[in-house]
Amino acid sequence: MAKFKLVATAAMGLESIVAQEVQDLGYETKVENGKVYFEGDETAIARCNLWLRVADRVKIVVGEFPAETFDQLFENTKALNWEQYLPVDANFPVSGKSVKSKLFSVPDCQAIVKKAIVEKMKLHYKRLGFLDESGATYKIEVSILKDVATLTIDTSGAGLHKRGYRQNQGEAPLKETLAAALVKISRWSPTRPFVDLFCGSGTIPLEAAMIGQNIAPGYNREFISEDWPWMKAKIWDDARNEADNLAKYDQPLEIIGSDIDHRMVQIAQENALEAGFADLITFKQMQATDFTTKLTDGVIISNPPYGERIGEKEEIEQVIKQLGDIMKNFPTWSVYMLSSMENFEQLYGRKATKKRKLFNGFIRTDLYQYWGQKSKRD
Repeated sequence: MAKFKLVATAAMGLESIVAQEVQDLGYETKVENGKVYFEGDETAIARCNLWLRVADRVKIVVGEFPAETFDQLFENTKALNWEQYLPVDANFPVSGKSVKSKLFSVPDCQAIVKKAIVEKMKLHYKRLGFLDESGATYKIEVSILKDVATLTIDTSGAGLHKRGYRQNQGEAPLKETLAAALVKISRWSPTRPFVDLFCGSGTIPLEAAMIGQNIAPGYNREFISEDWPWMKAKIWDDARNEADNLAKYDQPLEIIGSDIDHRMVQIAQENALEAGFADLITFKQMQATDFTTKLTDGVIISNPPYGERIGEKEEIEQVIKQLGDIMKNFPTWSVYMLSSMENFEQLYGRKATKKRKLFNGFIRTDLYQYWGQKSKRD
């Protein structure tokens, strides 16, 4: 099998979690802003697409070089081994981005990269006319940062957050990759109770259920690289069989999601049904401040509203104040709240054990972590 330089892209602040996921699959990593680099073969491409919960995409790094002029961009692109990846009939659209670089016109950069690859392909495959591009799709990206161009091929297709279970969603749904990251940060284990008091369309409880039963997040979806001739069907079959064998479908779980909006509860139930967790996750309509339990050592992970509408901020501030008081009655429970409110700790009534800066889309937030006391469990 061939060896590729691969990169798993990640949202800012989540690189270390993605790196740990890649390492858990057996690959050595190098971390940069928003990127986790590693080496692997075709099997690595399949396994990483199936298993990475927090990464956005898995890409092949075809080449990296200085590019201060269009001539440099053209010649260095043409010099790369495109024939290693692209068959003669490959359909290869080129997208691009440029940051702090002399070559700032993205459409021009895309056109030059496309032309350079066409020239290389025609030379290698001994074609005089046009390439028909009627075969499988290879999405190529040219990314220029500080006059250094990186050329990649996307192996995922739709972003890895697309698990396939979300049938419907609310106005501001939490991305599945971020929801999985919150569960991972909490170090929740499936033997502990799990609650989301602002569950919305159910993303956090659903991600917890998949983690709890060790179900590969990409198991029930397709990837663009499955259509590539050199990514043989057996590679994907073996990777899915491995995922199936590692899943713990019989692992009992105590997961509850609640929301004040009955419509969101219904959507969450529909999504749970699609994901195969309808019997494992309990969704109910409830105000967050009505939380009570006889269970111990549980974990609450929630993404409460940020109070961006008129009148909503005061309302959610009051809820957070009440929650802070309520959770004093459950000292063994750990609480993790993702919020953009800078006065969250003041509202909650105590300083967080730990804070972690994260981005929910383009919104800068903090994950406020309140670690519970350990109870005396057998």
